[in-house]
Amino acid sequence: MDFSLTEEHIMIRDAAKDFAHTELLPGVIERDNKQEFPDELVKKMGDLGFLGIMVDPKYGGSGMDTISYILIMEELSKIDASASVIVSVNNSLVCYGLEAFGTEDQKQKYLTKLATGEYLGAFCLSEPEAGSDATSQATTAEDKGDYYLINGTKNWITNGGRADIYLVIAQTDKNKGHKGINVFIVEKGTKGFHIGPKEDKLGIRGSDTHTLQFNDVKIPKENRIGDDGFGFKFAMKTLSGGRIGIAAQALGIASGAYELALKYSKERKSFGTEICNHQAIAFKLADMYTEIEAARMLVMKSGWDKDKGYNYDMSSAMAKLYASKVAMEQTVEAVQIHGGNGFVKEYHVERLMRDAKITQIYEGTSEIQKIVISRGITKG
Repeated sequence: MDFSLTEEHIMIRDAAKDFAHTELLPGVIERDNKQEFPDELVKKMGDLGFLGIMVDPKYGGSGMDTISYILIMEELSKIDASASVIVSVNNSLVCYGLEAFGTEDQKQKYLTKLATGEYLGAFCLSEPEAGSDATSQATTAEDKGDYYLINGTKNWITNGGRADIYLVIAQTDKNKGHKGINVFIVEKGTKGFHIGPKEDKLGIRGSDTHTLQFNDVKIPKENRIGDDGFGFKFAMKTLSGGRIGIAAQALGIASGAYELALKYSKERKSFGTEICNHQAIAFKLADMYTEIEAARMLVMKSGWDKDKGYNYDMSSAMAKLYASKVAMEQTVEAVQIHGGNGFVKEYHVERLMRDAKITQIYEGTSEIQKIVISRGITKG
């Protein structure tokens, strides 16, 4: 067992940390207030290789491992979870899905642009009646011979208004259940494809979240990924990796809040001494640090499993379940340590607390993670 980072990992982590502090931090409160998508910062993240972290260099990616991805996600998430979820979706759900299961033509046409940041991707699975129950797809893709006709609605789509490429999960044959589901590449601007208003969210307010409408959207057969009926398996395999990204995001939110709380506790005085010297605060900090380190071990283990080629369904589910719980609990504690200042935007911790909640919901709720884990236990 080796818990040390390589020199390359340390360089990657430090580069992400530097970018987060010099580029993301200055306008993060204003972007949150205005629900402003960080267009220019996304371009810069593309230039740094953050949008195609694990993609093979022959397709324009950085060719890094999953541990590198986790390190980058954590550092970005400490400062701006809205920016980090853009990175997570593009990497885990879109680039990974195309590289792992797409044809060579699809990779050359789309992946090469997604990995460099020239294009941005979105993953379209959730629907008004199909969030956690991904098998109940109401969006349909009618086979018309040499093309498909897509109709339906997708909800809560990250990068929904800014993406260039959308991976859309749709039901082709309801009689086959989940085996009748397919996944299609849909380009922005395709006739019949409409983007609804931006959602007004509790947290990750700089992220772009929309409802999408598909009205007789004509998609050529070559835009289907995988064999007929592969869509549900595609979604499940892709989401397992996506959970690692969100677990890393949750870890970053928690550790970012902890770092702010520790710094504040060393500066704020009460009863004649810094508040970190009061046992009530010192014990909070001790608990926070311990919980965050435990979450880090689970997140790193899931990334290690993926890099080693092991099955990471359970380890990614456990990482997301626990890290998201830690993010929610420790951001609340960070606000408490800040006292009244914790309720004020300029101290950042209230935003981190709001951002933390979504990590228990998207890419599979905590309840869904428990289903994945319990099935893994009982089958083992």
